[in-house]
Amino acid sequence: MCYGRNAQGGTIAIGNWHEALLFTLILLCATEAAVAYDELPSKNCSDIDQTCGSLNISYPFGTRAGCYMNEDFLITCDRTYDPPTAFLRKSNIDVTDIWLWGELRITVVVAQDCYNLRGNLYTRSGTTNYNQDSWINLSKFPISSTRNKFTAIGCDTYAWIKGYSGTAYATGCMSLCSNISDVVEGSCSGIGCCQTAIPKGVMDYRINVSSYFNHKDVYGFNPCSYAFVAEEGTYNFSSEDLKDFTKRNERTQVVLNWAIGNQTCTEAKKDHPQKFACKNNGDCHDSVNGPGYWCNCSEGFEGNPYLPNGCQDINECERNPNLCHKNSTCINLNGAYNCSCLPGYEDDGKEIDGSGCKPIPPPTPPPPIPKSQTTFPLMNRIALGVSVSLLLLLLGISWLYLGLRQRKHTKLKQKFFEQNGGFMLQQQLSRHKGSVETTRIFTAEELMKATNNYHENRILGQGGQGTVYKGILSDNRIVAIKKSRTIDRSQIEQFINEVIVLSQVNHRNVVKLLGCCLETQVPMLVYEFVTNGTLFNHIHHIDHSSTLQWQLRLQIATETAGALSYLHFAASTPIIHRDIKSTNVLLDDNYVAKVSDFGASRLVPLDQTQLTTLVQGTLGYLDPEYFQSS
Repeated sequence: MCYGRNAQGGTIAIGNWHEALLFTLILLCATEAAVAYDELPSKNCSDIDQTCGSLNISYPFGTRAGCYMNEDFLITCDRTYDPPTAFLRKSNIDVTDIWLWGELRITVVVAQDCYNLRGNLYTRSGTTNYNQDSWINLSKFPISSTRNKFTAIGCDTYAWIKGYSGTAYATGCMSLCSNISDVVEGSCSGIGCCQTAIPKGVMDYRINVSSYFNHKDVYGFNPCSYAFVAEEGTYNFSSEDLKDFTKRNERTQVVLNWAIGNQTCTEAKKDHPQKFACKNNGDCHDSVNGPGYWCNCSEGFEGNPYLPNGCQDINECERNPNLCHKNSTCINLNGAYNCSCLPGYEDDGKEIDGSGCKPIPPPTPPPPIPKSQTTFPLMNRIALGVSVSLLLLLLGISWLYLGLRQRKHTKLKQKFFEQNGGFMLQQQLSRHKGSVETTRIFTAEELMKATNNYHENRILGQGGQGTVYKGILSDNRIVAIKKSRTIDRSQIEQFINEVIVLSQVNHRNVVKLLGCCLETQVPMLVYEFVTNGTLFNHIHHIDHSSTLQWQLRLQIATETAGALSYLHFAASTPIIHRDIKSTNVLLDDNYVAKVSDFGASRLVPLDQTQLTTLVQGTLGYLDPEYFQSS
């Protein structure tokens, strides 16, 4: 047999495993229902469902299922009272006010401790041993720490409040006086009345009040001690309260904070955007007294921010006709308004917190022209007119000249582009699209800007083939730009083919060809920039010494040989360099060799094993047999 415990703490006996299984399923269903998403109010909720006596009940609160967000916001309306009384959920805590900005007001009883002339506890009926505590258990909505105070009244009194705010807490105060004349009206400083603050997050409390000497010495004007939590500002201490406070105040008002869920605004909107409680034109605020958040309508709107389209625009112009100045027109906007001054007036047009509308002053007449200026000689005026005309004519001629010059320059660049095989290169690039995707055709302006108009301080080196400049492109890439001296126009097609082939070379020991410029008289090639200079500079140091160790020299020689091997045998079209020397081997910061300067190179068709060419290269580096036989 299985056992369970019901909501009242009693024991439930379950006869067999079938019933145990059924009980488990019921518990699972109940758990699932408890974590169900919050719901919007049903269209069947009538006005009577949202009122209880004089209390207007706004969503997320409601009096029946389908009219509230979830069980936390249930208001039970007991219509057997006259007038009907609203209670929080299914408790005996009566609710008197609900505000959409996360607060509601309840009433609670006053704790008291009364004695007779002999110092014995008594009730109003005269029965002995009477002492009444005040307690409350909220479980969901904490007591507002900023809107309430704990107060004790009496001249032989000490009171304390105990409760739970994440951890157990207790606080209190004492109030003493020997004569009613000692009491200060309206003051709770410890003489006849004392007060203390309530901490954040308090969900429940119990108040105890007692006496030091059973009020024997002050019985004539103070037979009882009283203690209570009350909304700040609703109680003002009076000496009359020492005689019988509960005659006028059996219950006090207390403000609670309420919030939606247990997440912050950011968390709730991110985790469940469809279930986020703040609707259109509503602002979200994190709760300052426990978890959760609450909503209010944005500035310029009013209504219920928890309902779809619940926040409606405020027509400020109709609500307050005096917002705008009498010489302006009020224009209502969505969530705001504007004041427009009438013709003849200027400024912001606002009557409240504005500068209104002021008449536009008439234009200031120009100062009178001195008589000496009105008699300007005719010849001088003619000369001035001719001078202005000539100036305009010169400006027009200069503009026309510059335009014609620019047009001529553009045509010349187009002519060079065609002569240097630009259209042929474009066709080849489109045909090899994908394999030469990094090859780029640069404009003459780009390279001129990159080299600072080919300034001499940008020169990296000069040789028989041309001059190499250091360039900085618009994307801050540093490149080497080779400006050749001459080109054989009959070899343009061969040049274009070599550009295509060289752009496909991708070897760590071969300088990468990035692109070319064909808008100049002689085509220019753009290579990657190698930072550590030439091998020549490292082995022929200015003081006839070298910083290269023998192992490093072998590495450079091996990498150079590997690059030549790749060019001769592994490239898609074999390439014969024909001018390998130390000035054409570049080194990076890690002394990795990179073969450069393909100005004397030739392509070898795949179906040829031998190639006869003109002898080309640098004397002293040429193979003697090649020098003699080509």
